[in-house]
Amino acid sequence: MGENTALAAQSFCDVVREHAQAQGEVIAFTYGDEEISFAELSAGADRVANGLLALGVAPGERVAFLGKNHPLYFEAFLGAARIGAVMTPVNWRLAPPEVAYILDNCQARVVFVGEGFAQALATARAEATRIEQVIGIDAPDFPGTDYRTWRDGFAPTPPSHRVKAEDDALQLYTSGTTGKPKGAVMTHGSILSSRDATQSGEEMRKWQEPIPGDVTLLAMPCFHISGTGTGIGTMVAGSNAIVLPEYDPTKALDLIENFNISKIFLVPAALQILLNHPRVGEVDFSRLKYITYGASPIPLELMREAIRVIGCGFVQMYGMTETSGTIVALDPEDHVPEGSPRMRSVGKPLAGVEIKIIDEAGNPVPVGQVGEIATRSSKNMRGYWNNPEATAAAIDPEGWLRTGDAGYLDADGYLYIHDRVKDMIISGGENVYPAEVENALYSHPKVADVAVIGVPDAKWGEAVKACVVVKRGEELTEAELIAHARTLIAGYKCPKSVDFIEALPRNPSGKILRRELRAPYWVGKDRAVN
Repeated sequence: MGENTALAAQSFCDVVREHAQAQGEVIAFTYGDEEISFAELSAGADRVANGLLALGVAPGERVAFLGKNHPLYFEAFLGAARIGAVMTPVNWRLAPPEVAYILDNCQARVVFVGEGFAQALATARAEATRIEQVIGIDAPDFPGTDYRTWRDGFAPTPPSHRVKAEDDALQLYTSGTTGKPKGAVMTHGSILSSRDATQSGEEMRKWQEPIPGDVTLLAMPCFHISGTGTGIGTMVAGSNAIVLPEYDPTKALDLIENFNISKIFLVPAALQILLNHPRVGEVDFSRLKYITYGASPIPLELMREAIRVIGCGFVQMYGMTETSGTIVALDPEDHVPEGSPRMRSVGKPLAGVEIKIIDEAGNPVPVGQVGEIATRSSKNMRGYWNNPEATAAAIDPEGWLRTGDAGYLDADGYLYIHDRVKDMIISGGENVYPAEVENALYSHPKVADVAVIGVPDAKWGEAVKACVVVKRGEELTEAELIAHARTLIAGYKCPKSVDFIEALPRNPSGKILRRELRAPYWVGKDRAVN
Protein backbone atom coordinates (compact mmCIF):
# COMPACT_ATOMS: atom_id res chain seq x y z
CA MET A 1 0.00 0.00 0.00
CA GLY A 2 1.23 3.48 -0.76
CA GLU A 3 1.25 5.99 2.07
CA ASN A 4 -1.46 8.18 0.51
CA THR A 5 -3.76 5.21 -0.03
CA ALA A 6 -3.25 4.02 3.55
CA LEU A 7 -4.00 7.45 4.98
CA ALA A 8 -7.15 7.70 2.83
CA ALA A 9 -8.67 4.63 4.50
CA GLN A 10 -11.78 5.52 6.49
CA SER A 11 -12.22 2.16 8.20
CA PHE A 12 -10.35 -0.99 9.08
CA CYS A 13 -12.39 -2.87 6.45
CA ASP A 14 -10.93 -0.50 3.81
CA VAL A 15 -7.44 -1.40 5.03
CA VAL A 16 -8.17 -5.13 4.78
CA ARG A 17 -9.38 -4.67 1.21
CA GLU A 18 -6.10 -2.89 0.42
CA HIS A 19 -4.11 -5.78 1.93
CA ALA A 20 -6.17 -8.26 -0.10
CA GLN A 21 -5.22 -6.43 -3.29
CA ALA A 22 -1.56 -5.83 -2.44
CA GLN A 23 -0.64 -9.04 -0.57
CA GLY A 24 -3.63 -11.32 -0.94
CA GLU A 25 -1.63 -14.50 -0.42
CA VAL A 26 -0.42 -13.46 3.06
CA ILE A 27 -2.13 -15.39 5.86
CA ALA A 28 -4.43 -13.23 8.01
CA PHE A 29 -5.67 -15.88 10.46
CA THR A 30 -4.60 -19.37 11.49
CA TYR A 31 -7.04 -21.56 13.39
CA GLY A 32 -5.94 -25.12 14.01
CA ASP A 33 -5.19 -26.54 10.55
CA GLU A 34 -7.11 -23.80 8.72
CA GLU A 35 -5.40 -20.79 7.20
CA ILE A 36 -7.28 -17.79 5.85
CA SER A 37 -5.43 -15.42 3.51
CA PHE A 38 -6.20 -11.72 3.24
CA ALA A 39 -7.73 -12.35 -0.21
CA GLU A 40 -9.99 -15.06 1.21
CA LEU A 41 -10.86 -12.95 4.25
CA SER A 42 -11.85 -9.96 2.15
CA ALA A 43 -13.89 -12.01 -0.33
CA GLY A 44 -15.64 -13.84 2.53
CA ALA A 45 -16.47 -10.50 4.16
CA ASP A 46 -18.06 -9.26 0.92
CA ARG A 47 -20.17 -12.43 0.76
CA VAL A 48 -21.26 -11.85 4.37
CA ALA A 49 -22.06 -8.22 3.59
CA ASN A 50 -24.34 -9.27 0.74
CA GLY A 51 -25.90 -11.97 2.90
CA LEU A 52 -26.71 -9.44 5.63
CA LEU A 53 -28.16 -7.06 3.03
CA ALA A 54 -30.42 -9.90 1.85
CA LEU A 55 -31.63 -10.25 5.45
CA GLY A 56 -32.51 -6.56 5.47
CA VAL A 57 -29.71 -5.44 7.79
CA ALA A 58 -29.34 -1.66 7.50
CA PRO A 59 -26.50 0.78 8.27
CA GLY A 60 -26.29 1.42 12.00
CA GLU A 61 -28.05 -1.82 12.87
CA ARG A 62 -26.44 -4.14 15.41
CA VAL A 63 -25.60 -7.78 14.72
CA ALA A 64 -24.34 -10.02 17.52
CA PHE A 65 -21.93 -12.89 18.08
CA LEU A 66 -22.14 -15.40 20.94
CA GLY A 67 -19.22 -17.79 20.95
CA LYS A 68 -15.54 -18.37 21.66
CA ASN A 69 -12.77 -16.88 19.54
CA HIS A 70 -12.92 -17.84 15.87
CA PRO A 71 -11.45 -16.21 12.75
CA LEU A 72 -14.87 -16.33 11.10
CA TYR A 73 -16.04 -13.92 13.79
CA PHE A 74 -13.63 -11.37 12.30
CA GLU A 75 -14.85 -12.19 8.78
CA ALA A 76 -18.45 -11.63 9.90
CA PHE A 77 -17.36 -8.43 11.67
CA LEU A 78 -15.74 -7.18 8.44
CA GLY A 79 -18.83 -8.09 6.43
CA ALA A 80 -21.11 -6.23 8.81
CA ALA A 81 -18.77 -3.23 8.81
CA ARG A 82 -18.78 -3.02 5.02
CA ILE A 83 -22.52 -2.31 5.00
CA GLY A 84 -22.36 0.04 8.00
CA ALA A 85 -23.68 -2.48 10.52
CA VAL A 86 -22.16 -2.78 14.00
CA MET A 87 -20.78 -5.96 15.57
CA THR A 88 -21.71 -6.75 19.18
CA PRO A 89 -19.78 -9.75 20.60
CA VAL A 90 -21.45 -11.09 23.74
CA ASN A 91 -19.52 -12.43 26.73
CA TRP A 92 -20.09 -16.19 26.55
CA ARG A 93 -19.26 -16.54 30.25
CA LEU A 94 -22.39 -14.66 31.25
CA ALA A 95 -25.46 -16.31 32.76
CA PRO A 96 -28.52 -16.64 30.44
CA PRO A 97 -30.38 -13.63 31.93
CA GLU A 98 -27.30 -11.46 31.29
CA VAL A 99 -26.95 -12.70 27.71
CA ALA A 100 -30.64 -12.02 27.11
CA TYR A 101 -30.33 -8.46 28.44
CA ILE A 102 -27.46 -7.60 26.07
CA LEU A 103 -29.10 -9.16 23.01
CA ASP A 104 -32.32 -7.32 23.78
CA ASN A 105 -30.56 -4.04 24.56
CA CYS A 106 -28.50 -3.97 21.35
CA GLN A 107 -31.66 -4.83 19.35
CA ALA A 108 -29.87 -7.37 17.15
CA ARG A 109 -32.08 -9.21 14.67
CA VAL A 110 -29.20 -11.36 13.36
CA VAL A 111 -27.01 -13.38 15.72
CA PHE A 112 -23.99 -15.54 14.89
CA VAL A 113 -23.51 -18.39 17.37
CA GLY A 114 -20.41 -20.48 18.00
CA GLU A 115 -20.01 -24.10 19.01
CA GLY A 116 -21.43 -24.94 22.42
CA PHE A 117 -23.79 -21.97 22.79
CA ALA A 118 -26.90 -22.99 20.86
CA GLN A 119 -28.79 -23.87 24.05
CA ALA A 120 -27.71 -20.69 25.84
CA LEU A 121 -28.94 -18.64 22.89
CA ALA A 122 -32.21 -20.57 22.74
CA THR A 123 -32.78 -19.78 26.43
CA ALA A 124 -31.93 -16.11 25.91
CA ARG A 125 -34.35 -15.79 22.98
CA ALA A 126 -37.26 -16.12 25.37
CA GLU A 127 -36.46 -12.53 26.44
CA ALA A 128 -34.51 -11.25 23.44
CA THR A 129 -37.51 -11.41 21.17
CA ARG A 130 -36.15 -9.22 18.35
CA ILE A 131 -33.88 -12.01 17.05
CA GLU A 132 -35.05 -13.20 13.64
CA GLN A 133 -32.06 -15.07 12.19
CA VAL A 134 -29.40 -17.23 13.88
CA ILE A 135 -26.37 -18.45 11.93
CA GLY A 136 -24.06 -21.11 13.35
CA ILE A 137 -20.29 -20.63 12.97
CA ASP A 138 -18.78 -24.16 12.93
CA ALA A 139 -21.43 -25.07 15.53
CA PRO A 140 -22.46 -28.73 15.17
CA ASP A 141 -24.80 -28.36 18.17
CA PHE A 142 -26.81 -25.71 16.28
CA PRO A 143 -29.36 -27.34 13.92
CA GLY A 144 -30.16 -24.20 11.90
CA THR A 145 -28.37 -22.19 9.23
CA ASP A 146 -24.66 -22.99 8.75
CA TYR A 147 -22.40 -19.95 8.34
CA ARG A 148 -20.15 -21.30 5.58
CA THR A 149 -23.09 -22.58 3.51
CA TRP A 150 -25.03 -19.35 4.00
CA ARG A 151 -22.00 -17.16 3.22
CA ASP A 152 -21.08 -19.05 0.06
CA GLY A 153 -24.58 -18.53 -1.31
CA PHE A 154 -23.73 -14.90 -2.01
CA ALA A 155 -21.35 -13.28 -4.48
CA PRO A 156 -18.03 -11.76 -3.32
CA THR A 157 -19.06 -8.44 -4.84
CA PRO A 158 -18.06 -5.34 -2.86
CA PRO A 159 -21.20 -3.64 -1.50
CA SER A 160 -21.93 -0.10 -2.65
CA HIS A 161 -22.08 1.30 0.90
CA ARG A 162 -19.16 3.60 1.78
CA VAL A 163 -18.10 3.63 5.42
CA LYS A 164 -17.05 6.90 7.06
CA ALA A 165 -14.61 7.28 9.95
CA GLU A 166 -17.37 8.63 12.20
CA ASP A 167 -19.63 5.59 11.64
CA ASP A 168 -20.20 3.11 14.47
CA ALA A 169 -18.23 -0.12 14.08
CA LEU A 170 -18.10 -2.08 17.35
CA GLN A 171 -20.26 -2.25 20.45
CA LEU A 172 -18.79 -3.87 23.56
CA TYR A 173 -20.70 -4.16 26.81
CA THR A 174 -19.10 -3.07 30.06
CA SER A 175 -20.22 -3.79 33.59
CA GLY A 176 -22.57 -1.17 34.96
CA THR A 177 -22.41 0.85 38.16
CA THR A 178 -26.18 0.44 38.50
CA GLY A 179 -26.22 -3.28 37.87
CA LYS A 180 -26.94 -3.24 34.12
CA PRO A 181 -24.15 -3.33 31.51
CA LYS A 182 -23.73 -0.46 29.05
CA GLY A 183 -22.86 -0.75 25.37
CA ALA A 184 -19.72 1.27 24.62
CA VAL A 185 -19.79 2.32 20.96
CA MET A 186 -16.53 2.58 19.03
CA THR A 187 -16.33 4.15 15.60
CA HIS A 188 -14.14 3.23 12.66
CA GLY A 189 -12.15 6.37 13.42
CA SER A 190 -11.53 5.49 17.06
CA ILE A 191 -10.42 1.99 16.08
CA LEU A 192 -7.99 3.31 13.45
CA SER A 193 -6.81 6.30 15.49
CA SER A 194 -3.54 4.79 16.78
CA ARG A 195 -2.51 3.93 13.24
CA ASP A 196 -3.52 7.35 11.94
CA ALA A 197 -1.63 9.14 14.74
CA THR A 198 1.62 7.36 13.96
CA GLN A 199 1.22 7.66 10.18
CA SER A 200 0.56 11.39 10.44
CA GLY A 201 4.08 11.96 11.75
CA GLU A 202 3.78 11.42 15.51
CA GLU A 203 6.39 9.22 17.14
CA MET A 204 5.82 5.47 17.02
CA ARG A 205 7.34 3.48 19.85
CA LYS A 206 9.64 0.65 18.88
CA TRP A 207 7.32 -2.09 20.14
CA GLN A 208 4.50 -0.62 18.00
CA GLU A 209 6.46 -0.85 14.77
CA PRO A 210 5.28 -3.58 12.37
CA ILE A 211 7.77 -6.41 11.98
CA PRO A 212 7.88 -8.30 8.65
CA GLY A 213 6.55 -11.78 9.24
CA ASP A 214 4.92 -10.86 12.55
CA VAL A 215 2.79 -13.61 14.07
CA THR A 216 0.53 -12.72 16.99
CA LEU A 217 -1.10 -15.18 19.37
CA LEU A 218 -4.71 -14.10 19.91
CA ALA A 219 -5.67 -15.72 23.20
CA MET A 220 -7.82 -13.13 24.98
CA PRO A 221 -11.61 -13.28 24.46
CA CYS A 222 -13.15 -11.34 21.59
CA PHE A 223 -15.94 -10.01 23.80
CA HIS A 224 -13.15 -7.85 25.31
CA ILE A 225 -11.39 -5.00 23.57
CA SER A 226 -8.16 -6.93 24.23
CA GLY A 227 -9.33 -9.79 21.98
CA THR A 228 -11.18 -7.95 19.24
CA GLY A 229 -8.63 -5.14 19.39
CA THR A 230 -5.78 -7.61 18.83
CA GLY A 231 -7.54 -9.11 15.81
CA ILE A 232 -8.25 -5.70 14.32
CA GLY A 233 -4.64 -4.68 14.97
CA THR A 234 -3.20 -7.64 13.06
CA MET A 235 -5.64 -7.13 10.18
CA VAL A 236 -4.66 -3.46 9.93
CA ALA A 237 -0.95 -4.36 10.15
CA GLY A 238 -1.36 -6.98 7.43
CA SER A 239 0.05 -9.74 9.63
CA ASN A 240 -1.00 -13.18 10.86
CA ALA A 241 -2.93 -13.91 14.05
CA ILE A 242 -3.07 -17.45 15.41
CA VAL A 243 -6.44 -17.73 17.12
CA LEU A 244 -7.10 -19.79 20.24
CA PRO A 245 -10.80 -20.38 21.07
CA GLU A 246 -9.94 -19.46 24.65
CA TYR A 247 -6.79 -19.10 26.71
CA ASP A 248 -5.07 -22.45 27.27
CA PRO A 249 -1.48 -22.34 28.60
CA THR A 250 -0.59 -25.76 27.19
CA LYS A 251 -1.73 -24.81 23.69
CA ALA A 252 -0.13 -21.39 24.02
CA LEU A 253 3.26 -22.99 24.80
CA ASP A 254 2.86 -25.45 21.90
CA LEU A 255 2.10 -22.60 19.49
CA ILE A 256 5.03 -20.53 20.73
CA GLU A 257 7.28 -23.52 20.03
CA ASN A 258 5.85 -24.51 16.65
CA PHE A 259 5.06 -21.13 15.09
CA ASN A 260 7.14 -18.00 14.76
CA ILE A 261 5.05 -16.14 17.34
CA SER A 262 6.44 -12.69 18.02
CA LYS A 263 3.72 -10.99 20.09
CA ILE A 264 1.16 -11.98 22.72
CA PHE A 265 -1.26 -9.97 24.84
CA LEU A 266 -2.09 -11.48 28.25
CA VAL A 267 -3.68 -10.35 31.48
CA PRO A 268 -1.38 -10.83 34.51
CA ALA A 269 -3.38 -13.82 35.79
CA ALA A 270 -2.91 -15.59 32.44
CA LEU A 271 0.82 -14.82 32.51
CA GLN A 272 1.08 -16.30 35.98
CA ILE A 273 -0.73 -19.47 34.82
CA LEU A 274 1.72 -19.74 31.91
CA LEU A 275 4.74 -19.40 34.23
CA ASN A 276 3.33 -22.08 36.55
CA HIS A 277 3.00 -24.58 33.71
CA PRO A 278 5.31 -27.62 34.19
CA ARG A 279 6.63 -27.32 30.60
CA VAL A 280 7.52 -23.63 30.72
CA GLY A 281 11.20 -24.31 31.43
CA GLU A 282 11.52 -26.49 28.30
CA VAL A 283 10.11 -23.99 25.81
CA ASP A 284 12.29 -21.92 23.48
CA PHE A 285 11.04 -18.33 23.74
CA SER A 286 13.81 -16.81 21.61
CA ARG A 287 11.45 -15.84 18.75
CA LEU A 288 9.05 -14.05 21.07
CA LYS A 289 9.71 -10.30 20.91
CA TYR A 290 7.01 -8.77 23.11
CA ILE A 291 4.43 -9.73 25.67
CA THR A 292 1.97 -6.91 26.22
CA TYR A 293 -0.17 -7.09 29.31
CA GLY A 294 -2.90 -5.08 30.95
CA ALA A 295 -6.32 -4.98 32.65
CA SER A 296 -4.71 -5.03 36.11
CA PRO A 297 -1.30 -4.25 37.68
CA ILE A 298 1.38 -6.93 37.86
CA PRO A 299 3.31 -7.82 41.03
CA LEU A 300 7.06 -7.12 40.83
CA GLU A 301 7.97 -10.71 41.73
CA LEU A 302 5.80 -12.04 38.88
CA MET A 303 7.44 -9.57 36.49
CA ARG A 304 10.91 -10.64 37.65
CA GLU A 305 10.08 -14.29 37.04
CA ALA A 306 8.61 -13.54 33.60
CA ILE A 307 11.73 -11.60 32.57
CA ARG A 308 13.99 -14.41 33.83
CA VAL A 309 12.04 -17.30 32.25
CA ILE A 310 10.78 -15.77 29.00
CA GLY A 311 13.30 -13.00 28.45
CA CYS A 312 11.36 -10.98 25.86
CA GLY A 313 10.32 -7.33 26.03
CA PHE A 314 7.36 -6.56 28.27
CA VAL A 315 4.90 -3.71 27.72
CA GLN A 316 2.29 -2.76 30.28
CA MET A 317 -0.84 -1.29 28.72
CA TYR A 318 -3.48 0.91 30.30
CA GLY A 319 -6.80 1.61 28.68
CA MET A 320 -10.40 0.49 28.67
CA THR A 321 -13.28 -0.37 26.42
CA GLU A 322 -14.33 3.28 26.40
CA THR A 323 -10.95 4.30 24.92
CA SER A 324 -10.96 1.60 22.21
CA GLY A 325 -8.10 -0.06 24.10
CA THR A 326 -4.63 1.15 25.05
CA ILE A 327 -3.98 4.84 25.69
CA VAL A 328 -0.94 4.64 28.02
CA ALA A 329 1.97 2.18 27.96
CA LEU A 330 5.07 1.36 30.00
CA ASP A 331 7.88 0.54 27.57
CA PRO A 332 10.20 -2.50 27.81
CA GLU A 333 13.12 -0.24 28.80
CA ASP A 334 11.25 0.65 32.01
CA HIS A 335 10.85 -3.02 33.01
CA VAL A 336 13.94 -3.68 35.12
CA PRO A 337 14.22 -6.86 37.24
CA GLU A 338 15.62 -5.03 40.26
CA GLY A 339 12.55 -2.81 40.27
CA SER A 340 12.23 0.95 39.99
CA PRO A 341 9.65 3.59 40.92
CA ARG A 342 8.52 3.66 37.28
CA MET A 343 7.56 -0.01 37.39
CA ARG A 344 4.73 1.02 39.69
CA SER A 345 3.42 3.24 36.90
CA VAL A 346 1.49 2.29 33.76
CA GLY A 347 3.79 4.42 31.61
CA LYS A 348 3.32 7.44 29.36
CA PRO A 349 0.47 8.35 26.97
CA LEU A 350 0.58 7.05 23.41
CA ALA A 351 0.80 9.40 20.43
CA GLY A 352 -2.24 11.65 20.18
CA VAL A 353 -3.50 10.87 23.71
CA GLU A 354 -3.96 13.58 26.33
CA ILE A 355 -4.08 12.72 30.05
CA LYS A 356 -4.93 15.00 32.96
CA ILE A 357 -5.70 14.45 36.64
CA ILE A 358 -8.80 16.24 37.95
CA ASP A 359 -10.60 16.80 41.24
CA GLU A 360 -14.31 16.13 41.86
CA ALA A 361 -15.23 19.44 40.25
CA GLY A 362 -13.22 18.63 37.13
CA ASN A 363 -10.37 21.01 37.82
CA PRO A 364 -6.76 19.92 37.10
CA VAL A 365 -4.64 19.07 40.16
CA PRO A 366 -0.86 19.60 40.57
CA VAL A 367 1.79 17.07 39.56
CA GLY A 368 2.03 14.28 42.13
CA GLN A 369 -1.45 14.84 43.56
CA VAL A 370 -4.03 12.05 43.34
CA GLY A 371 -7.25 12.69 41.45
CA GLU A 372 -9.42 11.09 38.79
CA ILE A 373 -7.70 10.25 35.51
CA ALA A 374 -9.31 11.91 32.48
CA THR A 375 -8.31 11.39 28.86
CA ARG A 376 -8.99 12.99 25.51
CA SER A 377 -8.11 11.57 22.11
CA SER A 378 -9.63 10.28 18.90
CA LYS A 379 -9.59 6.83 20.55
CA ASN A 380 -12.45 7.72 22.91
CA MET A 381 -15.76 5.96 22.31
CA ARG A 382 -18.63 7.87 20.73
CA GLY A 383 -20.72 7.14 23.81
CA TYR A 384 -22.95 4.53 25.44
CA TRP A 385 -25.61 2.97 23.24
CA ASN A 386 -29.02 4.57 23.79
CA ASN A 387 -27.86 6.01 27.12
CA PRO A 388 -27.31 9.77 26.82
CA GLU A 389 -27.29 10.28 30.59
CA ALA A 390 -24.42 7.83 31.13
CA THR A 391 -22.59 9.27 28.12
CA ALA A 392 -22.88 12.83 29.47
CA ALA A 393 -21.62 11.68 32.88
CA ALA A 394 -18.58 10.03 31.27
CA ILE A 395 -17.58 12.54 28.57
CA ASP A 396 -17.67 16.31 29.06
CA PRO A 397 -18.46 18.83 26.29
CA GLU A 398 -14.74 19.29 25.58
CA GLY A 399 -14.28 15.57 24.92
CA TRP A 400 -12.58 14.59 28.19
CA LEU A 401 -13.50 11.08 29.32
CA ARG A 402 -13.53 10.33 33.05
CA THR A 403 -11.95 6.91 33.50
CA GLY A 404 -13.17 6.20 37.02
CA ASP A 405 -9.57 5.43 38.06
CA ALA A 406 -7.72 7.52 40.61
CA GLY A 407 -4.05 8.24 40.00
CA TYR A 408 -1.37 10.86 39.58
CA LEU A 409 1.25 12.04 37.08
CA ASP A 410 4.89 12.48 37.99
CA ALA A 411 7.14 15.27 36.69
CA ASP A 412 8.21 13.14 33.71
CA GLY A 413 4.64 12.43 32.59
CA TYR A 414 4.40 8.85 33.88
CA LEU A 415 0.93 7.84 35.06
CA TYR A 416 0.43 5.97 38.35
CA ILE A 417 -2.81 4.17 39.27
CA HIS A 418 -3.60 4.67 42.94
CA ASP A 419 -7.18 3.54 43.47
CA ARG A 420 -10.56 3.40 41.78
CA VAL A 421 -13.11 6.16 41.94
CA LYS A 422 -15.72 3.71 40.74
CA ASP A 423 -16.58 0.74 42.94
CA MET A 424 -15.11 -1.69 40.44
CA ILE A 425 -13.32 -4.99 41.07
CA ILE A 426 -10.89 -6.44 38.51
CA SER A 427 -10.57 -10.20 38.94
CA GLY A 428 -8.42 -12.10 36.45
CA GLY A 429 -8.72 -9.19 34.02
CA GLU A 430 -12.54 -9.17 34.16
CA ASN A 431 -14.38 -6.07 35.39
CA VAL A 432 -16.97 -6.68 38.09
CA TYR A 433 -19.21 -3.96 39.49
CA PRO A 434 -20.51 -4.58 43.02
CA ALA A 435 -23.99 -3.39 42.02
CA GLU A 436 -24.37 -6.31 39.59
CA VAL A 437 -23.44 -8.84 42.25
CA GLU A 438 -25.48 -7.14 44.96
CA ASN A 439 -28.59 -7.16 42.78
CA ALA A 440 -28.24 -10.93 42.38
CA LEU A 441 -27.60 -11.55 46.09
CA TYR A 442 -30.43 -9.27 47.21
CA SER A 443 -32.88 -11.45 45.31
CA HIS A 444 -32.28 -14.31 47.76
CA PRO A 445 -35.27 -14.30 50.16
CA LYS A 446 -33.07 -14.63 53.26
CA VAL A 447 -30.81 -11.61 52.53
CA ALA A 448 -31.62 -8.40 54.39
CA ASP A 449 -28.63 -6.31 53.30
CA VAL A 450 -25.47 -6.84 51.26
CA ALA A 451 -22.32 -5.08 50.12
CA VAL A 452 -19.74 -6.46 47.70
CA ILE A 453 -16.05 -5.51 47.80
CA GLY A 454 -12.79 -6.55 46.17
CA VAL A 455 -10.06 -8.09 48.32
CA PRO A 456 -6.46 -9.00 47.37
CA ASP A 457 -6.00 -12.41 45.75
CA ALA A 458 -2.65 -13.95 44.84
CA LYS A 459 -3.90 -15.64 41.66
CA TRP A 460 -6.62 -13.36 40.30
CA GLY A 461 -5.36 -10.00 41.59
CA GLU A 462 -8.64 -9.31 43.33
CA ALA A 463 -11.43 -11.60 44.48
CA VAL A 464 -15.10 -10.80 45.00
CA LYS A 465 -16.23 -10.87 48.63
CA ALA A 466 -19.80 -10.36 49.86
CA CYS A 467 -20.63 -8.89 53.26
CA VAL A 468 -24.14 -10.05 54.06
CA VAL A 469 -26.75 -9.32 56.71
CA VAL A 470 -29.22 -12.19 57.04
CA LYS A 471 -32.88 -11.54 57.78
CA ARG A 472 -33.83 -11.94 61.43
CA GLY A 473 -34.72 -15.53 62.30
CA GLU A 474 -33.26 -16.97 59.08
CA GLU A 475 -30.16 -19.11 58.48
CA LEU A 476 -28.07 -18.92 55.33
CA THR A 477 -24.81 -20.59 54.28
CA GLU A 478 -22.07 -19.32 52.03
CA ALA A 479 -22.54 -22.22 49.60
CA GLU A 480 -26.29 -21.64 49.38
CA LEU A 481 -25.89 -17.96 48.58
CA ILE A 482 -23.14 -18.46 45.99
CA ALA A 483 -25.18 -21.18 44.26
CA HIS A 484 -28.12 -18.76 44.06
CA ALA A 485 -25.91 -16.08 42.49
CA ARG A 486 -24.64 -18.49 39.84
CA THR A 487 -28.16 -18.82 38.38
CA LEU A 488 -28.28 -15.08 37.72
CA ILE A 489 -24.75 -13.84 36.94
CA ALA A 490 -21.52 -15.14 35.43
CA GLY A 491 -19.38 -17.38 37.62
CA TYR A 492 -16.45 -14.93 37.70
CA LYS A 493 -18.76 -12.29 39.19
CA CYS A 494 -19.98 -14.53 42.00
CA PRO A 495 -18.48 -14.09 45.47
CA LYS A 496 -15.50 -16.29 46.25
CA SER A 497 -16.26 -15.80 49.94
CA VAL A 498 -19.04 -14.44 52.15
CA ASP A 499 -18.77 -12.67 55.50
CA PHE A 500 -22.00 -12.72 57.53
CA ILE A 501 -22.18 -9.56 59.66
CA GLU A 502 -24.71 -7.87 61.96
CA ALA A 503 -24.99 -4.60 60.02
CA LEU A 504 -23.33 -2.73 57.16
CA PRO A 505 -21.48 0.50 57.93
CA ARG A 506 -23.29 3.49 56.42
CA ASN A 507 -22.87 7.25 56.42
CA PRO A 508 -25.66 9.59 57.65
CA SER A 509 -27.28 9.62 54.20
CA GLY A 510 -27.40 5.82 54.14
CA LYS A 511 -24.58 5.19 51.66
CA ILE A 512 -22.56 2.02 52.33
CA LEU A 513 -19.01 2.77 53.47
CA ARG A 514 -17.20 0.28 51.23
CA ARG A 515 -13.79 1.65 52.12
CA GLU A 516 -14.45 0.75 55.75
CA LEU A 517 -15.32 -2.81 54.71
CA ARG A 518 -12.29 -3.03 52.42
CA ALA A 519 -9.73 -1.51 54.78
CA PRO A 520 -8.78 -4.60 56.86
CA TYR A 521 -7.96 -6.61 53.73
CA TRP A 522 -5.71 -3.93 52.20
CA VAL A 523 -3.53 -3.22 55.23
CA GLY A 524 0.11 -3.01 54.17
CA LYS A 525 -0.67 -2.37 50.49
CA ASP A 526 0.73 0.82 48.99
CA ARG A 527 -2.21 1.16 46.65
CA ALA A 528 -5.83 0.06 46.83
CA VAL A 529 -5.75 -2.03 43.66
CA ASN A 530 -4.00 -5.39 43.32
